[in-house]
Amino acid sequence: MKKILFTFLIIYGLGLNAQRTDYDWKNMDPKQRKEVINNLSPEERKELLKKFRNNMVVDNLDIEAKDKDRFTALYDEYIENQKQIKSEFNPHFNTETLSDQEARQKLEQSFEVGQKLLDNRRKYAEKMQQIIPCQKVLKLFQSEGMMRDKMNERKPHDMKNAPKAKQNP
Repeated sequence: MKKILFTFLIIYGLGLNAQRTDYDWKNMDPKQRKEVINNLSPEERKELLKKFRNNMVVDNLDIEAKDKDRFTALYDEYIENQKQIKSEFNPHFNTETLSDQEARQKLEQSFEVGQKLLDNRRKYAEKMQQIIPCQKVLKLFQSEGMMRDKMNERKPHDMKNAPKAKQNP
C-alpha cells in the first residue's frame, strides 16, 4: 500500500511539475509572467529561460522543423562550452591593486581565454553549417553580439572597478 501511495505521489508531482511550465506566455500580462517565474525553482527558471532563448534563436534563424532538435542540441552544447571557457577568467579584480607582474599575467590570461572562445566559436560554426546554411550561422553570431550589447546596456556597472571621472581644476 505504501509503495502504491508513494508511486502515485511521485507521478502526481511529476505531472504538476510538467504542467507548471506549460503556460500561454504570449497571452499573459507581464505581472502574471513575473509571478509565475518567481514561483519557479532556480533549476526550472534556468530551463525556462533556455527554452525561451532556443525558441527565439530558432524563430529568428527560421530553422526548419526537421533540423530544430539537432540545431538546439548543438547550440546548447556551444553555449555551455562558451560558459565553461569564460569561467576560466575571473574579471572581478581591481587593476589599481595589481602589481606589474600580476597585471601581465591577467592580461595574458585574458588573451588566452579570448583565443579559446574564438576557437570554440569557429569549431561550432563548422558543426552548425552541417545543419543550417552559413548565412544563418553568420546571422546567429550577429544576433549574439546584438543581444550581448543590449544586455550590457541594461547591466549595472560595477563602480568599484570603473575608471575614476576626471575632475576639472
